[in-house]
Amino acid sequence: MINFELDNLKNQTSGNFFLMAGPCAIEGEEIALRIAEKIVTITDKLEIPFIFKGSYRKANRSKGDSFTGIGDEKALKILEKVGRTFGVPTVTDIHESEEAAMAAAYVDVLQIPAFLCRQTDLLIAAAQTGKVVNIKKGQFLSAGSMKFAVEKVNEAGNGRVILTDRGNTFGYQDLIVDYRGLPEMQGFGVPVVMDVTHSLQQPNQSSGVTGGKPQLIETIAKAAIAVGADGLFIETHPDPANAKSDGANMLHLDLLEDLMVKLIRIRQAVI
Repeated sequence: MINFELDNLKNQTSGNFFLMAGPCAIEGEEIALRIAEKIVTITDKLEIPFIFKGSYRKANRSKGDSFTGIGDEKALKILEKVGRTFGVPTVTDIHESEEAAMAAAYVDVLQIPAFLCRQTDLLIAAAQTGKVVNIKKGQFLSAGSMKFAVEKVNEAGNGRVILTDRGNTFGYQDLIVDYRGLPEMQGFGVPVVMDVTHSLQQPNQSSGVTGGKPQLIETIAKAAIAVGADGLFIETHPDPANAKSDGANMLHLDLLEDLMVKLIRIRQAVI
C-alpha cells in the first residue's frame, strides 16, 4: 500500500482525468502483474494518475458455478504486491461489513458495489477503515440519491469519497447512461468517475452469463470526458474472451493506449 490521498488523483501538470483499471477479478499473480505493468507503462507515459483495480472475490454472480475467486487472502496479497511493485494505489470491492477491515489491510481504496450502495452498515464499516471509499451508484437510483451515501461515509468520520456511475437499468437486460448525473454528483463535492465497461453490460441473460457491448467502450468514454468526468473506470484484459469474469464487456488491453490518447485530446479541448 501507499500513502494515498484524493489529491493524488489530480495531475497538476497535464490536467488529465484519472484512471481506475485492471481485470474484473484477480485470476492469478502472473496475469495481474502483467496487466498492471502494461497499464503503468501507458499511464506513466501519458501522465494519467492510475489506480489498479481487481476484485479479490466476485460475490454477485448469476449462476452458482460461476468463477468467484482464487481465495480471499491469496487474491488480496496479489493486489498488495501489485501496489508495492509498481508504486500505485489499488482498489477492490467489498460485499459485507466484516470484509472492510480485512481488505483495508491490503488495498488503498475500498469499493462499494452498485447493488450495495444503500447498505448503511457496509458504508460505515468501509468509512471506519479510514480508506478512500469508492461508491458505485446503484443502477436503480438517481444521481441525486447518492448524496445520502456520501453523507453516511462523511458522518462516520471519513471525508474521502469517490462516486462512480455505471449506468441505469433500462428494461430487464440493458443499461443506459444518463450523463446529466455526472455534474449532479460532482455537486456533492466529490470526484466522479464513469464506469465505462460495466455501463455496457447486458445483464440477466437467459444463459446466466452477462453479455455486453464492448464495441461502444470508446463512445461511452469519450462522452464522459466531454461532460467533465474526473476519472474513468475500465476493466481490461489481454484475452477478454477467456477472462474468468465479465469478459463480454471488457476492453482488450492492446486497445487501451490508443483510447487514452484520444481521451486526452478531448480533455484538453474541454478544460
